[in-house]
Amino acid sequence: MKEKSTIALVDDERNILQSLGMALEAEGYKVRTYNDGASALEALTEEPADLGIFDIKMPRMDGMELLRRVRQQSDMPVIFLTSKDEEIDQLFGLKMGADDYIAKPFSQRLIIERVRAILRRIQAKDGQAPQIEVAHILERGKLKLDPERHTCHWDNKPVTLTVTEFLILQALATRPGVVKTRDALMDAAYDDQVYVDDRTIDSHIKRLRKKFKQVDDDFDVIETLYGVGYRFKEA
Repeated sequence: MKEKSTIALVDDERNILQSLGMALEAEGYKVRTYNDGASALEALTEEPADLGIFDIKMPRMDGMELLRRVRQQSDMPVIFLTSKDEEIDQLFGLKMGADDYIAKPFSQRLIIERVRAILRRIQAKDGQAPQIEVAHILERGKLKLDPERHTCHWDNKPVTLTVTEFLILQALATRPGVVKTRDALMDAAYDDQVYVDDRTIDSHIKRLRKKFKQVDDDFDVIETLYGVGYRFKEA
């Protein structure tokens, strides 16, 4: 029997912890709840989860700081819960390495779909779920992607990517020179029935470029075609 995925739900609103926690448990997930970032960090350090859902504004340690600390020790996918007036926080959160964000008030069904989509990608990557075809190592110039191991190297130097960043880069690198619209990249990274806006893809692209420039300041293979989308530069 397949082991249940564990979700760390962190929010200072008790009704969200209770209602969303119950909804996720009803879908078959193990849910661990925390009402502030400090207690969540302590628990996650001792016992990691498969996915985190973090509110941004919390006492003792906010969601941004919690994500920063978690990223020092783990690539656990994280979904942010934000208020509608926190647009800057949303974009900053994506740049820090969050995989997704959902604005309050939200539908529980939407969150469950997002959770299911992210966990499905991870399970496929880890070999816990069937894949349509065997994922082969993808090499494009200095880039080397291994979908089975979820590893990325540039000029033989490791680059740590989140699941979402990896899938976006894989979609671009699979067909160099071919322009991928934002919609196409959304489909590649976010699976079915999940809506994200253009700014989400743009934020992931900016973070990808930043990560590669940390290992190679001349990195320039992800090209922007304004008003159209992105492409991986042909060799």
